[in-house]
Amino acid sequence: MDMHDLTRSLHVKNDSKIVMLVADGLGGLPLEPGGLTELETANTPNLDALARRGVSGGSIPVTLGISPGSGPGHLGLFGYDPLKYVIGRGALEATGIGIELAEGDVAVRCNFCTIDGEGNITDRRAGRIPTDQSAPLAERLRQVQIPEIEIVVEPVKEHRFVVVFRGVGLEGEVADTDPQATGVPPLEPVPRDPDSSRTAEVAHEFIQQARQLLAGEARANCLTMRGFSGKPALPSYKEVYGLRAAAVAVYPMYKGLARLVGMDIVGGAKTLDEQMDVLAANWNDYDFFFLHYKYTDSTGEDGNFDAKVARIEDFDAAIPRVLELNPTVTIVTGDHSTPAKMSAHSWHPVPTLLVADSCRTDGCEAFGERDAVHGGLGQFKAKHLMTLALAHAGRLGKYGA
Repeated sequence: MDMHDLTRSLHVKNDSKIVMLVADGLGGLPLEPGGLTELETANTPNLDALARRGVSGGSIPVTLGISPGSGPGHLGLFGYDPLKYVIGRGALEATGIGIELAEGDVAVRCNFCTIDGEGNITDRRAGRIPTDQSAPLAERLRQVQIPEIEIVVEPVKEHRFVVVFRGVGLEGEVADTDPQATGVPPLEPVPRDPDSSRTAEVAHEFIQQARQLLAGEARANCLTMRGFSGKPALPSYKEVYGLRAAAVAVYPMYKGLARLVGMDIVGGAKTLDEQMDVLAANWNDYDFFFLHYKYTDSTGEDGNFDAKVARIEDFDAAIPRVLELNPTVTIVTGDHSTPAKMSAHSWHPVPTLLVADSCRTDGCEAFGERDAVHGGLGQFKAKHLMTLALAHAGRLGKYGA
């Protein structure tokens, strides 16, 4: 039986509240063998106190040895098998900023980047150009014209923007143009199957015209394209879990993911403190809250160990505001690991903590990678986290006679 068929048949309504706190890229590595990870280095009295009340473990976003993108990482946390439900980053970004994708659209997540005189990338994110500078550049790219193709270009945040291609014969199986490295030129958009050849041609022409429009810029003088994708179809939280679900997120991509699984996007928070205000303001209206915190991931990707430690400490300081609301189930986890040592997403299990009155506590004294290895949850696939949350919230009935 499919897991969602099972939860559909078993879910129970009650007044419980579930909060899932996702510190993006939470897991890390020590800089030296035998040392401490970012999470273990950070001063986290609130998370450590929760660990003593709850049960810990390590969640595996996709499967052993696979480093996930943010899309698959979050889908797993939401209880959707990321090997079954595949969503491209373009669709996530587009949906996250409110673009309604139609059948046949292809959405692309784009990054401004910096290239040198030889066409090689010197900065994959154009120095994380501020939004007030990048947005006019994205709007400039609306000048691109391709026969028989409607083009939508919308700014997102910092170096990110979204492009949607609309026309006949477009499919989303096109390889990314970001080489994930500097000192080399952007890649060509290559179709992964014959049905996507037209999309690759359109993307190539868009890039050529865009480079001309950006040629005079000091930093954002080029772009890369990632996550070509069409409109996905996912069952909703209401349908499969019986939950009224809300998302409290800052970045559009995570709003998009939440919207695609039927969560309401609440509030317009821009800081972690404002996210806590939004959580409290909407507490009586929803059963499940997904709260996303980005900066543990971005500092890890930048390879900045100390900055990631500081962002974890900021996250820890917000925990008491969640606990003031007295949730039935509190989950703390990440969508994947982003060790500063690697400056990239990794396959390492993510420290995960579940706290509820029905927990079988495991003796863990702190929230960190080494404690999690010995925790009562063990190492488990992230797609099972939602059934654990529902069970501890008393929202699953008995299976069978």
